[in-house]
Amino acid sequence: MTIRVAALHVAPERKAPMVAVDHIDVEAGKGVVGDRYFGTRHRHVSVQSLEELAEAAAARGAPVPASDTRRTVTLDAGRVPTTPGDRLTIGDVELEVVRRAAPCRVMETSVGPGAARAMHDRGGAVFRVLTSGTISVGDEVAGR
Repeated sequence: MTIRVAALHVAPERKAPMVAVDHIDVEAGKGVVGDRYFGTRHRHVSVQSLEELAEAAAARGAPVPASDTRRTVTLDAGRVPTTPGDRLTIGDVELEVVRRAAPCRVMETSVGPGAARAMHDRGGAVFRVLTSGTISVGDEVAGR
C-alpha cells in the first residue's frame, strides 16, 4: 500500500488560523518556511494520519478535521511513527521523529470539546527536518 500526503497546513504565527497549501518548502535544521515554528530547535514539522483522525472521531463521536488539529502534514493512511529517531522520507525530504505530538488545549476550541482526549495516542509526531526540499500534496511517503 502506498501512503501519500493528503493535506498540508501552515500558520504564519502562533494562534493564527491554519491555512491549507498544496506544497511547503522546508529547510534542514529550521523547518517549514513561513510557518510559526520555523527556526525552532526541534519542532520543525508535525505529521498526522487520516486513519488516526478517523479513530479519534470515533472515540469523540464527532468529526476531527485535519485542518483543525494544528498539524502540518496529514497522511492519507497508516500510523505515524512516534519513536524518537524513526525516519520518514516525504518526496525528497527526510524527517526524524523527535517526540509524539501531544494534543493541546487549543484543540478543545479549534476542534471542539473532547478533542484533546480523543487525540490521545492518535496525534502523530513532531519531526525535525534532516534534508531541505519541498513536500507536496500527493507525495509518496517512505521509511515507515
